[in-house]
Amino acid sequence: MPRFIIERNFADKLEFTKEGVDRVDLINDEEGVKWIFSFLSADKRKTYCLYEAENADAIRNAARRANIPADVIIEVDQITPAMFA
Repeated sequence: MPRFIIERNFADKLEFTKEGVDRVDLINDEEGVKWIFSFLSADKRKTYCLYEAENADAIRNAARRANIPADVIIEVDQITPAMFA
């Protein structure tokens, strides 16, 4: 399954709630998108999220439905230090 990094810019500081995360998970399931993990900037205005999805359009659709930004979506491949040992 292809992996993508999504950069999200929030005008207001981001606040997580269990209900909000559950809603995003439900929408992601319906769109065939899997949220793996995210990094949150210190000011809580930007996230960098790793997702699995068939394509970037599935991520855009899920983000639109969840009313969250998906400002930049980049398909990525994984590289680890073990690959060079």
